[in-house]
Amino acid sequence: MSYRLDFSGIAAYTPELVKGVALTVQLIAVGAVLGVVLGIVCAWVRTQGPGWLRPVVSGYIELIRNSPFLVQLFFIFFGLPSLGVHLGETFAAQLAMIVNLGAYSAEIIRAGIQATPRGQYEAAASLGMTRLQAFHQVVLIPSLQRIWPALSSQIVIVMLGSSVVSQIAVEDLAYAASLIQSRSFRAFETYLVSTLIYLVLSVLLRQVLRGIGWGLFPRRIAR
Repeated sequence: MSYRLDFSGIAAYTPELVKGVALTVQLIAVGAVLGVVLGIVCAWVRTQGPGWLRPVVSGYIELIRNSPFLVQLFFIFFGLPSLGVHLGETFAAQLAMIVNLGAYSAEIIRAGIQATPRGQYEAAASLGMTRLQAFHQVVLIPSLQRIWPALSSQIVIVMLGSSVVSQIAVEDLAYAASLIQSRSFRAFETYLVSTLIYLVLSVLLRQVLRGIGWGLFPRRIAR
């Protein structure tokens, strides 16, 4: 039995694919920035923050790292309305990605912070820096240099995992692929195209993150 590839039916849905790609890019762009910021805050709390707040942050990180992203997404979109918190599909998906990446990036960044030699803290104190100044100028930047490749990989993983947001009717790339398949009945071609698009997005995202690394930490990335 031979199978003939036919992409003509899929081409008619190009606008849906473009819309899905655009939304996927939007989700990861916002999710990456805010997720890493959240990760930095959590890493600071776990390493240098007030003692009463550390168990709270540790509990959040353990909860997110040991539960599926899909369950987290459903909790935010379907669970929070029971408490009177109603969120739109796209906002709920964005929030879930930020919360998820924040937990994973916190542990990655914390590893970089803990690798900072104790002498650098003492040097910052001898220069009269405040704890916040020392954290930003002496600890955070070198730490991000050390863990940038791992952090970049985690961002790509979150981007690929974002495909499940279609389960709450967010019109991302995975949603567009499901829609096209249901209308064209060309499942093989549809998911082949969507797979290739995700591959391209992953490669481009890695290059963008690498470029950001070159801009922020040129000597470290060069090594």
